[in-house]
Amino acid sequence: MYQLFRHLPTAAILCLSLPVNAQDALPEGQGRDLVEAACVACHDTSLITTSTGYTHERWRHLITKMIDLEEPLAGDITQYLAANFPEKYDRRPTLVSGDTNITFLEWDVPTLGQRPRDPLMTPDGMIWWAGMYGSIIGRLNPETGEMTEWTLAPDARPHSIIDDADGNIWYTGNGNGTMGMLNPETGEITEYPLPDPAARDPHTPVVTNNGDIWFTIQHSNMLGRLVPDTGDIRLTEMPTVRARPYGLKEDSDGMLWVAYRGAPKIGRIDPDSWEIVEFATPDPDPESHNGETYIRRLAIDSNDTIWYVDSGRGYLGRLDPETGETTEWLTPSGESSHPYAIEIIDDIIWFNESDQRPDALVRFDPETEQFQSWSIPSGIGIIRHMRATHEGDLVIHQSSTNTVGLVLIDHESDWGY
Repeated sequence: MYQLFRHLPTAAILCLSLPVNAQDALPEGQGRDLVEAACVACHDTSLITTSTGYTHERWRHLITKMIDLEEPLAGDITQYLAANFPEKYDRRPTLVSGDTNITFLEWDVPTLGQRPRDPLMTPDGMIWWAGMYGSIIGRLNPETGEMTEWTLAPDARPHSIIDDADGNIWYTGNGNGTMGMLNPETGEITEYPLPDPAARDPHTPVVTNNGDIWFTIQHSNMLGRLVPDTGDIRLTEMPTVRARPYGLKEDSDGMLWVAYRGAPKIGRIDPDSWEIVEFATPDPDPESHNGETYIRRLAIDSNDTIWYVDSGRGYLGRLDPETGETTEWLTPSGESSHPYAIEIIDDIIWFNESDQRPDALVRFDPETEQFQSWSIPSGIGIIRHMRATHEGDLVIHQSSTNTVGLVLIDHESDWGY
């Protein structure tokens, strides 16, 4: 084992300590033991066995984004993967043409295998991301390409980030049950342990208009609030068992809306009273679902209408908060498209079809009810969260290919890319 891993970078070695889920058996063949040692050290084999497969060149490209391997090790692993998991075409997205023009810009982040996710752009034009597998917070200057990374506690594993009015970056310590704050000016990192040991996995944060930090705690089935001035944290359990609260947004009235990944519902939380009201979303065949995938994320338009993506059913949905009525549209790639992230810019809905290869970015105009979609250039990963910039563009990412990106909408880059 020492001979195999002695050339790996520090981030890859740290990855060996991460928990790995139950494994799917890899087929027999020369190179299998190498794949199990090098690849499965960081993730379970299902990411390989359930992939669409790739060409030899594409497998090699993907490996170089995850881990630094010398020859002949890299070549042997690539050969095994290409021979046993060749490219398939059954998950190609159904792309829809249209009149909107977009430009994709993508950057490789410095530390391999960190699986960047949940990027955002701060008012100064910097793009920030959470490197979950590397316990990293990163910053990109898109004008120069310069990147800086801050290393958190090894077990922090930040799931998501948000910025506050003072320029601090808050993160959810999904691996060690903490909320954390990075001061970019000083590099100081402050951790706030959650007060209940049952609250293990803080997930998605939002900074409310009064400066409080609210956050979901998915598998622990809780919602939390942190008051930055005092460090006080209060938690509450969700009324629905196994609701698995996921995405979180604040509307113009200060109400908080939470997506339920584990149940066909959306919750509304009054931050003053902590009262939670739940709205049902369509569940045509309740006997068939397994409670694993429903609504991961939601977004709110200028009229405070709630828009959501139903990952399990492949639908884009709209919830009227006044009546509780929902309207849904099947996504272009259909029921198995697994829409994941969603954002709204000028009341136009943007989301991705995450189970397609390549991952597809989709635009929906509520007035015309028309879709338009594009393949993401490095789209072997998944956009798990995307957010609007102050200029009306989108920041995205692809975890598997170790990239963060910027989608310019209806205009070209001013930076010469």
